[in-house]
Formats: sequence, C-alpha cells, structure tokens
Amino acid sequence: MGREQWKKIWVGSAGNMVEWFDWFVYASFAVYFADSFFPKGNDTANLMNTMGIFAVGFFMRPVGGWLLGRVGDRKGRKAALTLTVTLMSASAILIAVAPTYAVAGYGGVAVLLIARMLQGLSVGGEYAASATYLTEASAPDRRGFASSFQYVSMTAGQLLGLGLQIVLQRTMSEDALHSWAWRIPFIIGALGAAIVFYLRRNMLETEVYAQDDSAHSDPARGTIKALWAHRREAFLVIALTMGGTVAYYTYTTYLTKYLSGTAGLDKPTASLVSFCALFVFMCIQPLAGRLSDRIGRRPLLITFAVGSTFLTVPIMTLLKHAGSFWPALGLSLLALLVVTGYTSINACVKAELFPTGIRALGVALPYAIANALFGGTAEYVALWFKKGGIESGYYWYVAGCAAVSLIVYITMRETRTIDLNRVKQMPNERTGIPGTTDPAPSKSSPSGV
Repeated sequence: MGREQWKKIWVGSAGNMVEWFDWFVYASFAVYFADSFFPKGNDTANLMNTMGIFAVGFFMRPVGGWLLGRVGDRKGRKAALTLTVTLMSASAILIAVAPTYAVAGYGGVAVLLIARMLQGLSVGGEYAASATYLTEASAPDRRGFASSFQYVSMTAGQLLGLGLQIVLQRTMSEDALHSWAWRIPFIIGALGAAIVFYLRRNMLETEVYAQDDSAHSDPARGTIKALWAHRREAFLVIALTMGGTVAYYTYTTYLTKYLSGTAGLDKPTASLVSFCALFVFMCIQPLAGRLSDRIGRRPLLITFAVGSTFLTVPIMTLLKHAGSFWPALGLSLLALLVVTGYTSINACVKAELFPTGIRALGVALPYAIANALFGGTAEYVALWFKKGGIESGYYWYVAGCAAVSLIVYITMRETRTIDLNRVKQMPNERTGIPGTTDPAPSKSSPSGV
C-alpha cells in the first residue's frame, strides 16, 4: 500500500486517538481532581459528582452524532472531521484551565460540565465522520483494512492515557497530582488535538462525496427525514452494534476493575494485564480488517457473535478465579480476539449500508444511540449485578446482547462488494440489505487527501 493511502488512514483515524486519550484520562484522573471542584469533606461524594459529570458525555453523544452527521452529509466529510477536532481541543483546554472550588466556587463545576458536553458532542461525531471518510477514501478492496484503524487509534489513545498515568504516578508526588499535575494530560490532549486539526485542514474531500450530484442541491441531505427513509438500515446499525459495544466495554474499560475488584489481583497487576491485552488487541485489528476484504464482513461478525454468545460466561467465570498475571492475560486475550471480529470491521459495514447523501448521519446517530444505551451503561449494569449479589448475571447479559446481534449478522447481506457510488438514496427494489440496489464490486478509484 502506497504512502498516500497510509496518509489517508492516519488523517482519518488520528482524531479517534486524541478523543479516546481525553476520554480515558478524565475517568482515570478523576480521583485526583475531584476534590478540586467540590467542597472538602467527603471524598467519595466528590468522586461520584465528578463521575456524574463524566456520564453527561455519554448522553451528549447521540446529539453529537446527529449534529456532526448532518454536517458531514451537507458540508462534507472534511468539514465534519475538522469540527470534531475543534470541539475536542476546546474541551481539553477548558478542563486544563478550569478554576478550582477555592477560586471560583461552583464555577469550576460549570466549566467542567461544559467541557464534558463538548467532549460528548465531539466523540459522538468523530466515530461516524472518520468511519465514513476511511470507507469512502479507501480502495474498494481495502475498505475493511482501512476502517480497522479506527479501533487501532481508539485503543492507542487508551494506551497512551494509561502510559501517561503510570509515568506521572511514578514521577510525581501524591500531593502534586492532587493539586496541579492532574492538568498535564489535558494540556497534552489539547496539543494533540491542535496537531490533528492542522493535518485535517489540509485534507481533501473524498471522491465519493465530491462526485455525488446531489451534494449541494438536495435540501434533504443529512436530515432526520432522509434518515427515516432508511430507518431499516438505521435499526440494523443499532442491532449490530448492540452486542459488539457491550463486549468491547466489558473487556476494555471494565476489565481492570473486574480483575482487581472481583478476581482479586492487585491494581498494578490488573493494570498491566489490561495494558498488554489492549496492545495485542490493537495490533491484530488490521489483520482482521484485511481478512474481511478477502472473505467478507459477515464471517467475522458471525464468528464474534457466536464466540461472545457461548464463551462470555466461561471466560468471565474463569477470569474470576485467574489468580495471577498469565492466566488473566491469556483469558483477556481470548476475549479480545473474539471481540476483534466486530471491532475491526464494524465501521465500514455501517458506512456500506447507506447512500452518500445520508451516510454520515446514518452511521452517526444510530451508533451513538446504541453506544449510549449499551456501551456506556455496561459498567453500571455490571456493578448493579455485583451489588445485587448476582455478578454472574452480567455475564449472561453480555452473552444475550451478542445473541441478538448474531441474529442480525446471520440474516443481513454481505456488504464487502457494494459500490459506494451506486447505493441509491430512495431505492425501488430491495436486496438483502435495505437501501442497496447494486452489490456489484466497485471499480472507482480511491480519493486523495
């Protein structure tokens, strides 16, 4: 693959890395800055209030999906990608300079809340904007490979955040982290967003979008009305996302807490297991994406759903009794290998379902809704089952969500061979995929950056 193709992949996915770096460091550094924004006295209450503000970001993601998906369809993929990284940078800067309770009372909380709302908007739009861009800007026989870098960049952001946390914990005193050093990761996040903004400012629009005759003449582009005309595809996105997002959050963000709180591993060992497992997971995404370009998307999706449906309960049960680093790492890797069948290709599958004029919104809003309902609540559902004394109930919940998605994967049509230029806005005839009138392989050339 040539230099230009790698440049497209980097520019299209780099924002995800910064997004997820910011998302991760807020959650992981909240223990250090929670007391800065609320009255002293109750550390647990302060942390809960801070994490409550964190939850606001999840509720804003569907709004961001709608707003930035609309921008992507009406103004272009470049416009949407540039706007997401602008919101991203603004949110990081606001958190970095937010005044403490001692300085401005609850004014600091207001700044924090605004920053999290902007971050939620940005994350809600970034996924769809980059998924659409990577899919449209790639050669037809490499769309799976290119779109797999979404989760490469997302995981890289989490790893960078975790690595920075480890470095600061080893080089800074506890007092310094609580008083001022917690601002460092947000300053770094803002600088990273500024770099991505510079890269995206010089990118070109995808040829698929630029060559669409209705790009500037159709007033319905990027509207809820246009999306409703493709409601079957929208509900399909929600259903196929359901199992994947629950499994992903279970074995990424929740894994460390599960290993330390349930399996009994000490926190450093649990963090190391998560770091190593996520690194391997990141590396295998392109391999699975490339495999889907050869054999199709459905085989990988079905493999994920079957594995997650039937292996979640055994894996989580064995993890509970892992006891040490190597057994925990082996089981975590097995779980993430199964999840790779979804993560490596879900971006391009969703983009391949919709016509150009509604593609960005069609991916953004249904995905954001599914992510908020199932991915964003995964950890809370897990802790609810644990608090109720039936923690194993969560294992069955994850398996059940995967089973629902399995039905969708089995009944949907293969999307690998779809020509993105020939997916019609208002189809008259139906194929296995609603809204797709020509599943013939695309011969169009990829666009430049």
